[in-house]
Amino acid sequence: MERRLVAILAADIVGYSRLMGQDEAGTLAALKALRADVLDPRITEHKGRIFKATGDGVLVEFPSVVNAVACAVDIQQAMAIRNADLSEDRMFQFRIGVNIGDVIVEGEDIFGDGVNIAARLEGIAPAGGVVVSGTARDHLGNRLDLQFEDLGEETLKNIDKGVKVYRVSPREFQSIRSSAPDRSRAKLSVAILPFTNMSADADQQYFSDGITEDIITELSRFQSLFVIARHSSFQYRDKSVDVRRVARELAVQYIVEGSVRRSGNRLRITAQLIDAMTGDHVWADRYDRDIEDVFAVQDDVAGTIAATLEGRVVASAAERVKQKPSRDWKAYDYFLKGRERDVHDDLTGAEALYARAAELDPTYSHAHAFRAIVLAALARRDFAPELMQRAQASAQLALSLDPHDAWGHQAAGYIAVRLGKFELAGVHLDRALNLNPNDLMIAADHANWLVRTGKSEEALQRIDAAMKRDPFPATWIWEVRFRALFQLRRYNEAIAALNHASAHGDRHYAYLAATCAHLGRIKDAQAAVRGLLQEMPAASVTRIAASEPYSSPHHLDHLIEGLRKAGLPD
Repeated sequence: MERRLVAILAADIVGYSRLMGQDEAGTLAALKALRADVLDPRITEHKGRIFKATGDGVLVEFPSVVNAVACAVDIQQAMAIRNADLSEDRMFQFRIGVNIGDVIVEGEDIFGDGVNIAARLEGIAPAGGVVVSGTARDHLGNRLDLQFEDLGEETLKNIDKGVKVYRVSPREFQSIRSSAPDRSRAKLSVAILPFTNMSADADQQYFSDGITEDIITELSRFQSLFVIARHSSFQYRDKSVDVRRVARELAVQYIVEGSVRRSGNRLRITAQLIDAMTGDHVWADRYDRDIEDVFAVQDDVAGTIAATLEGRVVASAAERVKQKPSRDWKAYDYFLKGRERDVHDDLTGAEALYARAAELDPTYSHAHAFRAIVLAALARRDFAPELMQRAQASAQLALSLDPHDAWGHQAAGYIAVRLGKFELAGVHLDRALNLNPNDLMIAADHANWLVRTGKSEEALQRIDAAMKRDPFPATWIWEVRFRALFQLRRYNEAIAALNHASAHGDRHYAYLAATCAHLGRIKDAQAAVRGLLQEMPAASVTRIAASEPYSSPHHLDHLIEGLRKAGLPD
């Protein structure tokens, strides 16, 4: 037996008895899925340990209150996404209470008022909400960017003294719920789950991922289909999934599953289209081909799915998108490897692989387009003008090879923004969006252009609409949303968006410093400046401003003012 100070999280399901009465077997199965998909991964991620579990609830210990509250918020945000498309009688909702206190540890169990207060707080928490004790709130300080509401002092059952109670602001969860997919925006909606790598070599995962991504891209060209973006679909990679559950979480009517087996120069691809409402297989096929035929297989899969979903109208459109930018499978292989590095923010590695793909097939427009974007990003990161010149050349080459390629126009638009050529950027990004309105990356770059040209309200509407097809967008897209909110002076929401973006790098610290300074949180702003100077010792207001193109000095002045308030030297 020992005593120690720990943070305790208590959670249970609202209306569990009612749910069991309606469907005992279904409720138990759903609860098991919730544990596996939501609770357990997040508890592990935040270094928690379940020390007691009941039918509908858990008690968890954490090494710090920061871990406990962060875990509680993560759980409720995940549940907001899962419940976004469900009627109230079908959704599961947690109540969560968090406390920090002295407890008695005996074996694997924990006792004491520290536990009891957490359990009582959970009992007064709203459905889908989180409440914390005053002690926990004091220990937390400003280490998490959350808004709290003071609920006053509560008298809790079997607790001698009144307990100060705070509630995490419901807005922390409403913003997540509002970005969940909206089924009403498309008559037919589909998610392409990552094709399973069945090859003997586990390193071939990038190849099966690339096959999946290309099928997503091809289907996204059909404006009459709502296609879930790659980043959200790939949340389910390497997981055993229930298609009905996935369909609920992504709010789609159809699911595509498949596998890829590559052996030498032979390729086997299987694919199946599933009606998520019934679980029935609408279509399935298997392709045994030479690897040089991979593009024809992708065309067949995308065209068949589209034709199956919408009949002759979409089938005729399928014929118009059967043109691949390369027929050299080795070049394509390097391109896929580059995409894999790109997704994981290895810009230097991605650029080298795109360059190799373009070298093997100089007519490969996609390789030139993606290389252009990566070169421009490297130029911005490293303050290297010569890289921007190479980026321009790659983008121009991509468009000369295929003037109707959406990614080529995206690359040209992104580079034009970086160079301050806003009118030219708008032409290219509008064209890219018209060519592929379902591509989230293109939509995000278009929204970024709107912010840079002073149309922040429209940009926010556009980025929020785009993010509805991707509940788990790439981190840099949150940075675009941050810029829109920052320019609109919605600083607390801007920081919340920034917290979803990459937590490292000079831009992150610079943005955080300026936003905290405008909020009057000077100590937090100064801490962000210290982080910025660690990442980039030569950082200054002038240097940061030089890498932030805006069409009007007024918008740039807003960032500069915040950086100066935070104490960054000129």
